[in-house]
Amino acid sequence: MMDRQAKIDIHHHVAPPEYRSALAARGVESVGGRPIPAWDLEETLAFMERQGIETAMLSVSAPGVFIGDLPLARELAHSCNEYLAGLVREHPRRFGAFAVLPLPDVEAALEETAYALDRLRLDGIALLSSVAGRYMGDPSYATLFEELDRREAVVFMHPHTPEEGEVPRTGLPPSLIEFVFETTRAVATLLFNGTLERCPRVRIILPHAGGTVPFIALRLTLGQFWPGLQENVPQGVLAYLQRLYYDTALAAAPFALRSLQELVNDSHILFGSDYPFAPELAAAATVAGLNEYPGFDHSAREAVFHRNARELFPRLRTGA
Repeated sequence: MMDRQAKIDIHHHVAPPEYRSALAARGVESVGGRPIPAWDLEETLAFMERQGIETAMLSVSAPGVFIGDLPLARELAHSCNEYLAGLVREHPRRFGAFAVLPLPDVEAALEETAYALDRLRLDGIALLSSVAGRYMGDPSYATLFEELDRREAVVFMHPHTPEEGEVPRTGLPPSLIEFVFETTRAVATLLFNGTLERCPRVRIILPHAGGTVPFIALRLTLGQFWPGLQENVPQGVLAYLQRLYYDTALAAAPFALRSLQELVNDSHILFGSDYPFAPELAAAATVAGLNEYPGFDHSAREAVFHRNARELFPRLRTGA
C-alpha cells in the first residue's frame, strides 16, 4: 500500500545508457561490490508512485565519470548532464538533478559547472568523496569550491570506494562499510584543510546520515586544538558539521537517527532512498523507519520527508 506522505528523494541514482556502456566497455560493471544497475524510466516512476515519492533528485553514483581517462571523463560528464537535463525537462515535477563533473580536471569541471547550472538549469552539483585518490577539500580542488561558494550551490557528495591498495583486506564488499568511512574522510579533509571555513555558502548534503560523522563528532573536535589544524576551523568543528545536511538513505534506524539528532536539528535531515543501488525493499524500510521513529513528531517528519528539500530547491515549492 502506498505511503501517502509527500516525499522528495534527495538520494536517487541514475546510470544513463551511454555512461553505463562506456564503463562496461572498460570492464567496469560494478562499484563497491554491487553491479551498476540499469535505469528504466517507467520502472522508476512506478517505484516512486508506490513509495509516495513526489520528486527524485537524480545523481550519477560512484565510480563517476573518471576511470583514468580525462578526455573520456569530460565527454561522459557532458553527455550525462544532457541526459539528466532531458529527464528534468520532460518530467519537471518528478525529477531534479545534480550535475556530474569531470574531476580531477578542475578547469573542465568549472566549465561543466557553468554549462550545467546556467544552460541546462540543473539543480545542483554531485561530487564524489574523492577522485583520483584526492579527497574533496584537497587544495587542488580549492578553485572549484570557491566557484561553488560564489554560486551558493547545493552539492550532493556521495562516497567513492577507496583506492584498491587502501581497502582493508576484510573480504567484505566495500559498499558495506567503506562508503561510510569514505564520507567521513572527505568531511575531515574539508574541515581541516579549511574548505568549510572559506566556502560557507556551499550547501553540502552527506548521504547515509553522514557516514560515521555524527558518532565521532566529539573526536573530530580535537582537531580544533591540534597545531596546524586549529587555524582552519576557527568557529569550532561542531559549527561546521551543523551547517551540513544529512540524508537518511540506509540509515533510518533509531540508533543512527538519535546520533544524528544530537548533532543537527531536524531542518538539516533529508529523506533519501539510494534507489536503485538499494532495492525497493530497502527504500520501503527507510520510509517505515522514519514513520516509526519516536524522535520525530508530525512536523519534523514532514520536514524530513519534503519540506527541508523544498527550502534547498525553491522550484519544488509550488504545491507544497
